[in-house]
Amino acid sequence: MSDQGRTAEGYHTLHLAPLQAAYERMTWRPATPRADRVRIREHTCPNHTVSYEFCLGGGLAFIRRTYRSDGVVVHESEWLRIRDAERLWLRLLLGQAR
Repeated sequence: MSDQGRTAEGYHTLHLAPLQAAYERMTWRPATPRADRVRIREHTCPNHTVSYEFCLGGGLAFIRRTYRSDGVVVHESEWLRIRDAERLWLRLLLGQAR
């Protein structure tokens, strides 16, 4: 693993790889509460205009995308079985999906 995302104190956060030429276009929907509790398992660096979170709730998983510009706009991927969402999260991190 490279030092990207690390600080002298240890782990900082995840950073996205550059977008690949042939990437999967994800379907993003407005965020809607579907579970009583949502746990964020991983997240990308929040210091960028766009950040992502891998979320678990109600026995399913999804990716939350947050735009921070003049305001905050939040979208979610479809809610998937956890294993399928983990694969999608990895593709997002590797620049193979957005």
